[in-house]
Amino acid sequence: MRRPQLSRLLLARHGNTKGNSAERFWGQTDVELSANGTWQAQRLAERLAEEKIDSVYTSTLSRASATAEIIASCHQMEVITCPELLEINFGHVEGLTFNEIGERYPELVKAWPDRDLSFRFPGGESIGELNNRVMRFFSRLDKHTSKDTILVVAHSGVLRLLICHLLKIDIWHWRQLRTDLASLSIVETRSQGATLDLLNDTSHLR
Repeated sequence: MRRPQLSRLLLARHGNTKGNSAERFWGQTDVELSANGTWQAQRLAERLAEEKIDSVYTSTLSRASATAEIIASCHQMEVITCPELLEINFGHVEGLTFNEIGERYPELVKAWPDRDLSFRFPGGESIGELNNRVMRFFSRLDKHTSKDTILVVAHSGVLRLLICHLLKIDIWHWRQLRTDLASLSIVETRSQGATLDLLNDTSHLR
């Protein structure tokens, strides 16, 4: 993969949802932001209000696109929705908590710690399929110059894989990264390599 020649990538996770994304695996179920999630998005927008942002990309799911719209409104910018940035399809476990998944699919929970590219949610996607989608997103960044700053508003799995690819580390490490709701991570990309300047920062929510 050719590394995009961008000066900065701002990677933001969407705010909380009406179905509580902190506890439930919503995946590609299109749940809306809750009142608290809207508040989180507004705080994130205030955090980024003085940033130079040249383009905004987001998932087509409303919890991400609504978060992106709130941030973009401070910059009078349009939001570009990208199906490549959809969260993984959790299939039959969509909307369940981890404990509920353990009760209904105990074998799935046993395989959970490994979660390699072949790991697949019943009736849903594999991590490899999610990774392939994330890889396709990079082609959208080819038109940008080294002076551009890009905001990406997406989901936890997507953002963690993006970070792995940008840093050129094995994507096995995606599960060792954490991106909380309405968090901000920043990756600086240069010809000599990328640096992770900020990871999972939520100081704007305090």
